[in-house]
Amino acid sequence: MMRDVLEHVLRRIIELLAVNDYYSIESLTGGVRLSASEIEQAIREYGGKVIVPPSAAFAFLDSIEVVNAKPRAWSVTMPLWTEEEGRSDLSVEMTIAITDGAVSRIELDNIHVR
Repeated sequence: MMRDVLEHVLRRIIELLAVNDYYSIESLTGGVRLSASEIEQAIREYGGKVIVPPSAAFAFLDSIEVVNAKPRAWSVTMPLWTEEEGRSDLSVEMTIAITDGAVSRIELDNIHVR
């Protein structure tokens, strides 16, 4: 159940990365950790075109509950796929908070080479 919620949020962020809609990501995350320009810079520096991975790729989603977080939150990491490479060395890291079964906060912590 919780994994489905985390996957849904992650899928939405990756869909936005794939169409270069960094401002929508900044809006969803409040720009808390990364601004639209920082997200764009990370993708541009890597040099690949991010694509939405196949559904089976979400098996690589790694999540762990953040201890003592109020509201409950999960740290989520997943490799990104690019048009050029398929599964790439680039990964996305997020913190997703859940309140009363609904997503209450999304933070894009980092986009970096693993």
